[in-house]
Amino acid sequence: MLYRLARPLMLLGLAMLSGVWLFGEALPDPARLRSELHQEPQQTAVQHAAFDAYAGGITYKVQPLYRYDLYGLVVSRHDARTWWDYIHREWQDALNAVDFCVIWGPNAASGAYRDIHFSSTQFECHYRTSSDSAWAAFDSTAVSNNHLLAENAALAAALREARVGDQVHVRGYLAEYSHGVGAGFRRGTSTTRDDTGNGACETIYVEQFELLARGGGVWRSLFWPGIAVLGAGLGLWFAAPVRFSR
Repeated sequence: MLYRLARPLMLLGLAMLSGVWLFGEALPDPARLRSELHQEPQQTAVQHAAFDAYAGGITYKVQPLYRYDLYGLVVSRHDARTWWDYIHREWQDALNAVDFCVIWGPNAASGAYRDIHFSSTQFECHYRTSSDSAWAAFDSTAVSNNHLLAENAALAAALREARVGDQVHVRGYLAEYSHGVGAGFRRGTSTTRDDTGNGACETIYVEQFELLARGGGVWRSLFWPGIAVLGAGLGLWFAAPVRFSR
């Protein structure tokens, strides 16, 4: 009897988790994007003294350059704490919590992003497509990879919770930052949206973060229920009495 219950529960749990994996970070239709995402990032020069920031037991010197206000759709992301990220460990950079690759403006309006594949490495965002029409419609000045600096642990956790397909609002400063531990480390920031290649990423010292809308629909909400259903099935399977036949 337990075996009969276990099998469908395990299959159902696996199906739910497969749906999460396949569709949980699907990019939303342009009609589902908030109107704020149609605007360009707002950037204003500031005269701001450098200040100290603390993360991972290290003191960083942060030099704000511009006030920055960004609305965007997360199309790719990278968590600096992931196991295969060796560069942040070598640099002893604990202030850069996560990177968001986001689109906005004309790319949000056209919907070309839905036919483009985005991916993130340890400090870059890449995109490609086999669709000529999507490539022609995509505006390379309305996408950016953003190194997000968070000194506050709760803010860093909130940034890490955001996923591909989420609509976000980030406020803070475009900034340079550095530390003098070991061999030392320094990273600058892009201050224009039309540059490309190494050094074209925006480095943002985040003061405020808002998750405007989650992506993934119902699929993303099925992760923990899927784990529970699969776990229940496995529990019943192992709890079932062993039968021997001649």
